[in-house]
Amino acid sequence: MGKSLKRMATMHRMQSTGLELFYKQGYYNTTVDHILSELSLSKGAFYYHFKSKEDFFIQIIENLLVGKMYSMLIGPLEGHDNTIDLIINCFENALESAVNDELDYGFALNNFMIEFNGKDSIIKSHLNEIMQTWEVTLVSTIQKGKFNGFIDRHVDSEAVAIYLMSSFMGIRTLMAEMSPAARKYRFMSQLKHYFKSIEAKQQVNTL
Repeated sequence: MGKSLKRMATMHRMQSTGLELFYKQGYYNTTVDHILSELSLSKGAFYYHFKSKEDFFIQIIENLLVGKMYSMLIGPLEGHDNTIDLIINCFENALESAVNDELDYGFALNNFMIEFNGKDSIIKSHLNEIMQTWEVTLVSTIQKGKFNGFIDRHVDSEAVAIYLMSSFMGIRTLMAEMSPAARKYRFMSQLKHYFKSIEAKQQVNTL
């Protein structure tokens, strides 16, 4: 058990460092030598754990990015409360995390989606799967809100989901540039106005 825990800790340290390098420098600008230098590892030690840089990156996606996305933007939507409140609270908490930690990797996923556009199809498929899961979860949540009378039944659930995803990715990019707290506040204010426009008219707004 001791060896197993030590190996898990080593793998986590390697992947966390790798994610930070890929986030800052980009996948194609980061070499195995960069990774080895940052981790003070030999090539033998690296290739003992990973087949290649691509394998290393895929494991980062599966072990770090997937978990981050689920805890931040997918899991919080799986409740039974007012759908609008669920989404607003989810986005509020995710953006607050970004305000407090510029390397929270909340949307390193967006960077990687752009970087791999038209490139490595294996890695792109792993990234696409995360995005598709997020989209399906949002669509399902919006549909549930329509069924439960929180969102107007004429609303296009797929369109709303795409709008929410693209707006979240956009604000995360802008928050990385400057004034993250102020930009988060303005974004959330407008998001609440947007939800007022699509809520079921019989619902009393409590936002």
